[in-house]
Amino acid sequence: MNIALIAHDKKKELMVSFCIAYKKILEEHNLFATGTTGAVIIESAGLKIEKFLPGLMGEQQIGARAAYNELDLVIFFRDPLTAKSHEPDINYLLKLCDINNIPFATNLGTAEMLIKGIERGDLDWRELINK
Repeated sequence: MNIALIAHDKKKELMVSFCIAYKKILEEHNLFATGTTGAVIIESAGLKIEKFLPGLMGEQQIGARAAYNELDLVIFFRDPLTAKSHEPDINYLLKLCDINNIPFATNLGTAEMLIKGIERGDLDWRELINK
């Protein structure tokens, strides 16, 4: 499966902890991340990740993958308490995921449910529709 990982600055530590905790599951899949998030995960968790550009440009690259239904899961640990000038772009990424039925987690609880679902095979339907 193709999994995108994005984290705002205040959530990068949480993303690293998540990736370390679920490394055994994540390393079995194709991982993509925005530049800075990807670099932090590679350094701390040792996962193989295809890095896009940092920040907004990387989010847009991930959005392009979502538009073409080339992602199976997006985990985006957002900082909801800090205003972002590119909030419309974040909402557009969510919209693209909704259009293509790509599961989208924005918090740890949902991310854990989805990653455990991948482990159990609950998201194998994504592979069927993408053949």
